[in-house]
Amino acid sequence: MSEHALDRANPAAGRPVRLYTPPASLGGRLWSWRYLILRRVCQLGVLLMFFGTAHWGWSVAGAPLLTGNLSASEFAGLIPMTDPFAALQILLTRHMLATEALLGVGIVLAFYALVGGRVFCAWVCPVNMVTDLAGWLQARLGLANVLHLNRNLRYYGLALALVLSALTGLAAFEWVSPIAMLHRELIFGVGMGLTGVAGIFLFDLLVLKHGWCGHLCPLGAFYALLGRTAQLRVRFDARTCTRCGECIRFCPEPQVLKLDQAAAAGMVASGECTNCLRCVPICPEGSLSFDLRALIPRHNAQPLKPD
Repeated sequence: MSEHALDRANPAAGRPVRLYTPPASLGGRLWSWRYLILRRVCQLGVLLMFFGTAHWGWSVAGAPLLTGNLSASEFAGLIPMTDPFAALQILLTRHMLATEALLGVGIVLAFYALVGGRVFCAWVCPVNMVTDLAGWLQARLGLANVLHLNRNLRYYGLALALVLSALTGLAAFEWVSPIAMLHRELIFGVGMGLTGVAGIFLFDLLVLKHGWCGHLCPLGAFYALLGRTAQLRVRFDARTCTRCGECIRFCPEPQVLKLDQAAAAGMVASGECTNCLRCVPICPEGSLSFDLRALIPRHNAQPLKPD
């Protein structure tokens, strides 16, 4: 790409490139960690509601607060919630779902289709806390990846889970899901189920950063397909971006930050984006923000194309 083409597509190209510098004050650091803190509050809050209902009898208006698990649950005795991926596997086993479960599928599908499918991965899934810790430790210890995998492997895992469900008559991924294992052990007691989660931690730490969530998890693949319709998006202002690359360095799914496409769309449009918002507070130019799709103007910058 010529310098002229870059300048035309990116008005900020001539500005000095700044890198992210962590704030010196505690208040500044807390502000820069605000989305991480909110994510942990959300993830732990969901687990606490399950735990409190199971062990302390938490209720609302006389009904249990949150019963079940992350595959099928009920809130306040009124709102059923069913994981669509789990439901699809069950249907492929040629078993019928209760009307309440089908209603729960519709509620979850509608919610994640609007908010963003992979919001589940960053804001609800407990395994995310494990893999984030592994990624943080890998960076602190200076460990390098020893294996490279295609991120599309998770889609093959998704297809395999569906095929095996149809062939075996069992919901294949639900039987081996580390998400279900971790949830079950945290809510009902520590046991051998944590072995699989420990394996994911070691794999992400010693073999491949974000290996499970970013490359292998079929549930993440399912929600990535659903996330294409999401209305909550990371907005991208190409006019102020200097292409410093800090967002890509911090992002657990860096392939979603294709800045030429984001410049044309005015946002990160990929369904694989988890809306974790790690990129937003570390952008030195404030070029990234959270917004509704309807409020984001398209074509606020021309896509980067070779001359």
